[in-house]
Amino acid sequence: MIVHDCAQRSEAWHTLRLGRLTGSVAGDMLATVKTKGAEAAARRDLRLRLVCERLTGASSESDYVSKEMARGIDLEPAARAAYEAATGSLVRPVGFLAHDELAAGCSPDGLVRGGIVEIKCPKAATHLSYIRGRALPADYRAQVTHNLWITGAGFCDFVSYDDRMPAALQLFRVRVPREAVDVAAYELAARLFLTEVERELEAVLGLVAAA
Repeated sequence: MIVHDCAQRSEAWHTLRLGRLTGSVAGDMLATVKTKGAEAAARRDLRLRLVCERLTGASSESDYVSKEMARGIDLEPAARAAYEAATGSLVRPVGFLAHDELAAGCSPDGLVRGGIVEIKCPKAATHLSYIRGRALPADYRAQVTHNLWITGAGFCDFVSYDDRMPAALQLFRVRVPREAVDVAAYELAARLFLTEVERELEAVLGLVAAA
């Protein structure tokens, strides 16, 4: 793992992510369809997006930030402080962590001794659903698995925070041990996908050379 010391969401951070498989799109990489032999649209679009980013050097990610998304970004420091107070663990911010061999990486919301932290500050109804579920939300299983793969961490603490809730309900956290997810199977899927990205890129460059 290669550690890049930069502020998340900075220009340098966006540049480091270009053409790489990251945790935020891990779910798209794993997307499947019921029709045998067909590729899910989300997976196909991600493959082409990574190819385009490598060709153009420009990000294909949307820069749209909704009101809820902006609120979540602003709340992250408070969420981190609430987690530290509840656990006694100091969270160390991190920039971009790159795989030392593959075009893949991740940006967890923090590092703690032996593990990583993933922080979400969602809508109140979503936060409440996490509390009621008392488990890692299915929507984030791929991202957490990806980040555990890249970092080699022993666990991920998934955190949801909403300061609008009563004090006892503001912080939800669940620890996901590395052995609770299939990191080996995920790595195989990621390597296969990234090989497909390379082949797609080579095919496009071949067309240019033949023109």
